[in-house]
Amino acid sequence: MNGPGMSGPGMSDTVLAAESGVEVGVHPELSVLGLTFNVDTVISTVIAGAIVVGLALYLRARSTSGVPSGIQLAFETVTNQIERQVEENVGIRTAPFVVPLAIALFVFILVSNWFAILPHAVEEYVRPPTSDVNLTFALAFFVIILIHVTGFRKRGTGYFRHFLGPVPVMAPIEILQEIVRPFSLSLRLFGNIFAGTVMVSILALLPAYAAWLPTAAWKLFDLAIGLIQAVIFAVLTIVYFSGVRPDEEATH
Repeated sequence: MNGPGMSGPGMSDTVLAAESGVEVGVHPELSVLGLTFNVDTVISTVIAGAIVVGLALYLRARSTSGVPSGIQLAFETVTNQIERQVEENVGIRTAPFVVPLAIALFVFILVSNWFAILPHAVEEYVRPPTSDVNLTFALAFFVIILIHVTGFRKRGTGYFRHFLGPVPVMAPIEILQEIVRPFSLSLRLFGNIFAGTVMVSILALLPAYAAWLPTAAWKLFDLAIGLIQAVIFAVLTIVYFSGVRPDEEATH
């Protein structure tokens, strides 16, 4: 156990940052009509959304049935993988909108996560928006609410039978699982990206001649983590939609 003033390998990144004088989880704020907005999160989210829309418009204008460009090939590869996952877990005919939803979530979260590679001097106003728990909670609750709405539309009141589990005595566990889902989905993404921003803040305290190598290495690591977390969020979204299958398809 670490006592006062002591440090050890078990000390969290947040504690290290606090002891070093680095503020983490602090956002420039703007109050409008009694509502408080995290300015950096709003700016970063708008930029990420604009990039996603710009990529979509670019692909629409440049897509061809002939030899595809690199970006078209990457997009088609992602789309094919997501379509396969949706068909296996949900069924394309059951909820065809899950494919564009999962693709949009994947690309948006990937772009948001990759803001972590921006220079430290830019991070005051353009941080990875997924390092703010407010955004990750919004994404997770949007997905979970959409799942339940779709399930009710497709299966009627019969959709809610899955809350009973294999036997009615399992109902409390099944209900608890549904309650936990949005929290686990959001906190997994938030925790991984937030930890990356904390580490970069700590590395920025080193002298410039010593900081560039570990900072560059960590930002490369952030690229991999950002990709993995975007994939996990999109795949879990698809898996969670498996409950909306009509009874006969779910049984099959």
